[in-house]
Amino acid sequence: MYDIRQIDDLSVGDRVSVSKTITEADGAMYIAATGDFGPVHVDQDYAAGTRFGERLAPGILVAGICTSVLTAELVGTLGVSIRDSFWFTGAVRYGDTVTFDIWISARDVENRTVDWQASARNEDGIEVLRADATLKFPRKKGTS
Repeated sequence: MYDIRQIDDLSVGDRVSVSKTITEADGAMYIAATGDFGPVHVDQDYAAGTRFGERLAPGILVAGICTSVLTAELVGTLGVSIRDSFWFTGAVRYGDTVTFDIWISARDVENRTVDWQASARNEDGIEVLRADATLKFPRKKGTS
């Protein structure tokens, strides 16, 4: 599941696509861990009066799942985030199945960085998230 991959193991164009249903449990655990008790996430009466009409999963929860797919399925665990940009382009409701498409868009071996991008869509094909980010990989042991 979580592989150790060096920057040399990765290439521009490498990609992965993974789907996940966003559950009430996902939201509850995220909200409890972060204290993000925004009423659109936890209060059905409040959320019913918004343009969404119902509660939404927190956007940053969806972004976190995206980065988890990145490390679990594409780049491994060695790289650390040094730049993350997320655009929340659509609402994610509890019960939505979101497909995360993630790809490597650039690699700079000298600086030990990999740029990656992502697009996530719900089961209706509507984009709900875009990402553009950079990972920094450690020096190989024995090099300066």
